[in-house]
This record gives sequence, C-alpha cells and structure tokens, in this order.
Amino acid sequence: MELDYSIWLLISIALMAVLYSSVGHGGASGYIAAMALFGLSPEVMKPAALTMNIFVAGLVFFRLARAQYFNWRLFLPLAAASMPMAYLGGSVTLFDTTYKYIVGTALLVAALRFLIKIEYDGPTVSPKIWASMPVGGGLGFVSGLTGVGGGIYLSPLLLLMRWTTIRENAAIAAAFILVNSLAGLAGYATTSGDWPEGMAWLVIAAVTGAVAGSELAVRRASPLMLRKILGIVLVVAAVKMFATA
Repeated sequence: MELDYSIWLLISIALMAVLYSSVGHGGASGYIAAMALFGLSPEVMKPAALTMNIFVAGLVFFRLARAQYFNWRLFLPLAAASMPMAYLGGSVTLFDTTYKYIVGTALLVAALRFLIKIEYDGPTVSPKIWASMPVGGGLGFVSGLTGVGGGIYLSPLLLLMRWTTIRENAAIAAAFILVNSLAGLAGYATTSGDWPEGMAWLVIAAVTGAVAGSELAVRRASPLMLRKILGIVLVVAAVKMFATA
C-alpha cells in the first residue's frame, strides 16, 4: 500500500506529537485527524496511527517513569484486560464507511479532552479490580478497532474517578497507549499483510515532535491555547470523516 505524504502532512504529524505527548498521550487521534484532512485512506490510517503511537507513547512513558510518576498497581489490571481486547479489535477489518463513522465519533470525543479542562490533585482512591478491568477491556477494544490508543479516553476517566493525580495520570496513559497499540498492531498483522510504504517518514516526524512534547510532559508545561486549537482541529477532522463516509 503506497503512502502519499507531503511535507505539510509530516509537519502536521510532528505538531500533533508535540501536543499529545505533552499531556502523556501517543497522539493517534491527532495523527488520524491529520491523515484524514490530507485525504489518506482508512487502510493507511489504522496501521500508521498504531505504529506512531508505539514510538511516541514509548518515549513519553520512559521519561515519565524515570521521573517516578508511574503507578504499577493501578496500571496492571487495566493492561491485563485491555491487551487481549485490543488484539481482538485490531484483527477486525471494517468497511470504509463504518470505519469513518466510528473514527469520526472517536475524534469528537477526543476533542472534548482538549476543549474541556479536567484536573484533580487531591486524595486518590485505589479502584477495585472489578471496576478497573471493564474500563481497560472496553478502551482496549476501541483502541485496536480504530487505531486510537485509548489513553485520551482513559485520562479523563482516571481523574473523574479520582484514581490518579495529574502527575500519575500522564504516565498511566502513556503506558496504556503503548501496550494497547502493540496489541492492536499485532491483531492487525494477523489479518492483513498490507502495510503502508514510506511509513518510516511519519514515524520520524512523530518521534521528532515527541522529543519536545515529552519534555513538556515532564515539566507539566502543556500550552493551554494550543490544546484548544487541537480540539478544534479534531472537530474539523471528525466532520470531514462523516462527510466522506
């Protein structure tokens, strides 16, 4: 499968990586939004987004874990439930129209993460396994099905449920995105051998942006105005997905 990229697409991918990694995310919904706006096909979007997620989320997680912001006790039940479901979702091949409707909806939900500020730094509670595992499983399936890593949905849930503080949140989200992107890509590989050519350029652009964004994540310095702009971009991309479905 040939990947038709331009310098402006690569710049857009890099900017998305900066913004997403600054809040501990891999950036898949942003990459999908950029690829949609540049007219790439759904067959390219899913494997490309998952691959970029792996590199970016891996870098962000490494930096945040070194800064000792990671909570293994909270993460393990989420990951245990999400990874097999992400694999299952990744193995499902959707028709173009169905994919566009599902991803368009996912982009709208993701936009809320950037348009509505959710923060919590008070006392936290440890979730019961029966509560955290269904959350992980559901988000894992969506992650594999669409190519979106799931962290953008997990982050606000963790804060609303008071399961994490702001500092722990980004590290959990990055690790969640990493393992689910790996599982989702593995599921995709079992059902499709068709990989976009030239995808290395997208990965390079994403990692370049993530280097700067991960520094912002460690320093807790994500620019608010740029996050608002990103939310609007996601809405525009979602509308385009619906319009072309």
